[in-house]
Amino acid sequence: MPNTYAPGSTLTVQDVADLVDHALLKPELTPAEVERSCRELAAAEIWSVCVRPSDVALAAGAVQGHRTRVCTVIGFPHGTTSTAAKVAESRQALEDGATELDMVLNIGRLRGGDVQQVQADIAAVVQVGHEAGALVKVILETALLDDEQKVAGCRAAEAAGADFVKTSTGFAGGGATLPDVRLMRASTGEHVQVKASGGVRDVDTLLAMCAEGVTRIGTSSTEALLAGARERADAGTLVVPEPGQDVAGADGRGY
Repeated sequence: MPNTYAPGSTLTVQDVADLVDHALLKPELTPAEVERSCRELAAAEIWSVCVRPSDVALAAGAVQGHRTRVCTVIGFPHGTTSTAAKVAESRQALEDGATELDMVLNIGRLRGGDVQQVQADIAAVVQVGHEAGALVKVILETALLDDEQKVAGCRAAEAAGADFVKTSTGFAGGGATLPDVRLMRASTGEHVQVKASGGVRDVDTLLAMCAEGVTRIGTSSTEALLAGARERADAGTLVVPEPGQDVAGADGRGY
């Protein structure tokens, strides 16, 4: 798994690539576009391509022979499908070659205070994922929640056995912000990792997220991030800052 980088750590370009789940989730993407992108991203040796459930088998074939993994989304983008549907979708994705599942929790139920049902929904997907040796990340959709609800969602995900909590789908008008990832990191045990998705488009923002304990980045700006990482590595400045240093790029708007 990607490492947690302490402030002052110097990263390599491969370290940055190992943080990236590249999002290929726009509904208009054609199979040919998905396959081409997956091949290009696998050649760059990023951690994973995160594709729509119907594209998992295609993506698995495209990255074959490379270290890049296949991630997919469950109950995406609203989290409102039934638990049974999420479980069935998870089983199919795993059969098709996914090794990581990013599930959207039931946002309305969480906002309505039914945390027990939210936890049970997550636990059902976690069970299926873990039986297959897959990681499960739980998407909170932070733009739609207040801080109390964010904390409750994190704690439900942890209690359900999830491997990660994740900020956003990128489809609800908001994404990762430094205050949100700080809150998420503070609301879960160290064994639960944090994924920042949406709005991470430059190296300064990525490094600032790492300083707050983020270990995975969901983005569609992989090319720009890797180019920036190469420049910074050559200059010897690809270094994780002290936490709490907000950056202009962390606006949280979409992928």
